[in-house]
Amino acid sequence: MGSATTICSDKTGTLTLNQMTVVEAYVGRKKITSPEDNSQFSVVVSSLLHEGIAQNTSGSVFPSKGGGDIEVSGSPTEKAILHWGIKLGMNFDVIRSESTVLKVSPFNSEKKRGGLALKRPNSEVLVHWKGAAELVLASCAGYLDSNGSRQSIENDKMFFKEAIDDMAARSLRCVAIAYRSHEMDKVPTDEEQLSQWNVPDDDLVLLAIVGIKDPCRPGVKDAVRVCTNAGVKVRMVTGDNIQTAKAIAMECGILASDADVGEHHVIEGKTFRELSEKERELVAPKISVMGRSSPNDKLLLVQALRKGGEVVAVTGDGTNDAPALHEADIGLSMGISGTEVAKESSDIIILDDNFASVVKVVRWGRSVYANIQKFIQFQLTVNVAALVINVVAAISAGDVPLNAVQLLWVNLIMDTLGALALATEPPTDHLMKRSPVGRRLEFVGLLFMQSDTKPDTGRLPGLVRSVGDFWLLIFSLPFFSGTPLFDDLRTRNISETLLVLTVLELLQALYQVTVLLVLNFFGKGILNLDHDSQEHANKLKNTLVFNAFVFCQIFNEFNARKPDQMNVFSGITKNRLFVGIVGATFVLQILIIEFLGHFFSTVRLNWSLWLISLVIGIIGWPLAMVGKLIPVPKTPFAKIFIKPYQRCIAARSA
Repeated sequence: MGSATTICSDKTGTLTLNQMTVVEAYVGRKKITSPEDNSQFSVVVSSLLHEGIAQNTSGSVFPSKGGGDIEVSGSPTEKAILHWGIKLGMNFDVIRSESTVLKVSPFNSEKKRGGLALKRPNSEVLVHWKGAAELVLASCAGYLDSNGSRQSIENDKMFFKEAIDDMAARSLRCVAIAYRSHEMDKVPTDEEQLSQWNVPDDDLVLLAIVGIKDPCRPGVKDAVRVCTNAGVKVRMVTGDNIQTAKAIAMECGILASDADVGEHHVIEGKTFRELSEKERELVAPKISVMGRSSPNDKLLLVQALRKGGEVVAVTGDGTNDAPALHEADIGLSMGISGTEVAKESSDIIILDDNFASVVKVVRWGRSVYANIQKFIQFQLTVNVAALVINVVAAISAGDVPLNAVQLLWVNLIMDTLGALALATEPPTDHLMKRSPVGRRLEFVGLLFMQSDTKPDTGRLPGLVRSVGDFWLLIFSLPFFSGTPLFDDLRTRNISETLLVLTVLELLQALYQVTVLLVLNFFGKGILNLDHDSQEHANKLKNTLVFNAFVFCQIFNEFNARKPDQMNVFSGITKNRLFVGIVGATFVLQILIIEFLGHFFSTVRLNWSLWLISLVIGIIGWPLAMVGKLIPVPKTPFAKIFIKPYQRCIAARSA
């Protein structure tokens, strides 16, 4: 999640509160701003609305156990419309008992509407439909005015379209309710034929268009802004009207203003679906809002973004979202409203269904990645310094200043304690000011991937066809798996050695090697030990080298925790484990030198030698600050080698 470059988010329940209420309605050409006031339309319209709302629903109305207000179940949209019907005087149970349902056409995310056919006591058959306002309106041939008279819709269709657009522009979800009569003799009587019968959805009569408000979650706009500043693009994918989706996107900060909405920034799912595969790959990165989308459109968007090199996170809650959740690099399902299928198809479950929690996941993902970087860079300094000191001393003098037991202690500092100290750094706001790691491949990716495909790591061994390829792979490992593990800020343009050292670590290693080798070769003279016995002088000198080396690592841990900031002590009190480990290492080092000399082949040091060790370690802090002042080049050093290797591979393939 720390590498995510884009988040494809649902609207309802994630960006919004999922607390829907009917706030506006049109009955005929009459706008009703107080939707619960049924005195503004006739009894005929009211009766048909009651029947359409009560029968054509997957929700239910029942008395509360406590004897208080009635309770409503169903999806948020169903609950909002049922609450509206109750306010209009609808008696749910009575209406349900007065007619017989013949056939149900359940709501479908593709056609965006649901309907049913029912038989009244007088053997009259009525068909009720409810769904996306503009789609239901397209199937209407007439409408009932507020007086209950049927009117032709041909001359007024533009009025209703403008009404829908007006409500959608104010971020209202528009739902239309319509009906039609049907001849009884055209309804199949055989059960098998009835199961194959399609509920008629043409020549409808419009009853009402309702506007449902679902307010944005508090804090969503700030969360979207944090993602944008962090280089993570938030895209809203919803089944709502394109105008509603656009209005909500502006409220949430996904779209800044109308002026920022260019071609393909706001698109309908149908338009995106009809594009060719190549066209979808070109259009997908531009999309900020996709309205009237189906689950398959969401899947196509995720596939197109991934092919373009994006690391895609997807939020979803429904069973139909499962393919997109599975296809995405990171699937995030909703813990409250999410179905079991969605949760099983996801990688992470957001327990509070809040988009702000998705941002927290990004912060923690980046924190894990950054902590791994810190630890590896700390290891590089220790390894290089210890290796060079012992190798140079062994070759030149035939003796090593750091013996096996001392190196075991150094390894304990470097591996176990260092990992605990640096890997437990909590996430900070500074992490959300960096660009995402992403999936950009450099160097080794050019060798092991075909054009327009992602690298298949399972095929790497078969593609390493020579010793040269093997060493090229070793040299390039830090550049594999996305952007280099050592990004531009850390590489400081140096990547020529077997292990790519940053300038900061290189400066630290050079400083430690230089100072400790000087102490190793000239320590006796510097410390005025010429009059001591040979054995004691060597032990004292080696003890000082060992002690100074450990102190260098202790102080370099502070540099490693903030490799891109001058103030390495920022927020240090928030990580008590780090402070505890550094303090424990310091105390243990004192105990080793003063009381465990027999096991570590050391001798006790006087206060002046302890002070020298301390000063040698502290100098690493200003040295790190100097390294951070070196400007970072815009073009990473590794990219210089891309073209030669491309030509090399092309020539060998030919």
